[in-house]
Amino acid sequence: MSLMRLAYASEATFEAKPAEQGVEPHVARILMTSRRNNGKCNLVGGLYYGDNRFFQYLEGEERDVRETFERIQGDSRHRNITTLIEEQLDKRTFSNWSMKYVPLSTDVRRFLSGHGLESFNPALFTSQQCEEMIELIRRSSGDQKLVNHDATPVKGKKAQAFSPGLRAGLLVAAACLLGALVYAGSLL
Repeated sequence: MSLMRLAYASEATFEAKPAEQGVEPHVARILMTSRRNNGKCNLVGGLYYGDNRFFQYLEGEERDVRETFERIQGDSRHRNITTLIEEQLDKRTFSNWSMKYVPLSTDVRRFLSGHGLESFNPALFTSQQCEEMIELIRRSSGDQKLVNHDATPVKGKKAQAFSPGLRAGLLVAAACLLGALVYAGSLL
C-alpha cells in the first residue's frame, strides 16, 4: 500500500449563508461528513473555504485518497475542480486530523497579502503557494471547533449580545415587572 497526497481547488455551487458558530452552514456539513468518513479510512488533511472557494488537502493510502476525491468530484456543492498537487508520499506529514478546518484567520490574510492577492482563488496558486497553504493548514492553531473568532462582521449588522428569543423573553419579563411596580405603587 502506498501513501499519496492530493490538493485541489474548487468553487462552491451554493450561495453562502450567514455563518452559524463562525462557519458557513454548507461548509459545516461538509466538515462533519469529511471528519466521519476520513476517520474510517485514516485520511488526514485540511480544508479552507473563503471567497466562495475551497482549498483542500488530503493525505493517506492512495486508494482512499482517490476514492474520496472521486466522491468530491461528484458532489454537487463543488464545481470547476482543479487538481493542484497529486503525488506519492514516503511518510505522512499530517497527523491526528481527519479534516482540519482553517477558518479565516490572520495567517490566511497575511498569506494573501504577502502574495499580493486580493481574494482567495486557489485555482490560480503557484506550486509554492500551494505548499505554503498546506503548511499554513498544518500549523494552524485552530482547535477544531467550528468557530471563527476572526470573522469579519457583516457590514450594517451589529453583533447581538442576546438571541432574538432571549431578547423577547427579557422584554416580557421587563413588562411584567413594570406592571407589578405600577400596581404596587397604586396600592400605596
